Amino acid sequence: MRVILFGATGMVGRGVLRECLLDDRVTAVLTVGRAPTGVVHDKLREIRHDDLLDLAPIEGELAGYDACFFCLGVSSAGMSEKEYRRVTYDFTLSVAQVLARLSPDSTFVYVSGVGTDPQGRAMWARVKGATENALLELPFRAYMFRPGYIQPHRVTSRTRIYRLAYVVTRPLYPVLRRLFPSAVTTTERIGQAVITVAERGAPMRILGPSDINALAA
Repeated sequence: MRVILFGATGMVGRGVLRECLLDDRVTAVLTVGRAPTGVVHDKLREIRHDDLLDLAPIEGELAGYDACFFCLGVSSAGMSEKEYRRVTYDFTLSVAQVLARLSPDSTFVYVSGVGTDPQGRAMWARVKGATENALLELPFRAYMFRPGYIQPHRVTSRTRIYRLAYVVTRPLYPVLRRLFPSAVTTTERIGQAVITVAERGAPMRILGPSDINALAA
């Protein structure tokens, strides 16, 4: 299986990349982003590209892949709805529309979040909800991953406050997993689950933490 990965330098994206490189089901990985991943592997090829709203310069490199794992995202904190929508909706749909045209039989996995709701009161929930709905209308197999609390596995967040928070919560994760098994997952399980979905699909198009963990198992 050949996959394209967006957001490979973020915490979730790095976790997904790690699992793709470890998993024999994945034969080739193409990452697209503004910054290099810093990873060297026989399976891996990287394209540096700044503008996801204009993929024309690299479109010829994106055809012939079996799946796309879209892990690119930002926190809505301090952002206007217009700014957040540009990154969350516009970037995602720009990529998805090109891939749906190039590879309509492929699988597209979008990492969203628990609480996503197109009619929600929170701005981020509405924007992510609109993004999910638009992806589900495109002519490929689209799956929405809505992880809750994510514990990093052998990867780190680029955001300092998140790194500190994960250091504090790491010893508590086994307790959280026992008490709230349907609300927590790890970057390792997300990576394993997206590969499984790309390989054989899933019974539902919108998947929460317990679904993700089950697919990883």
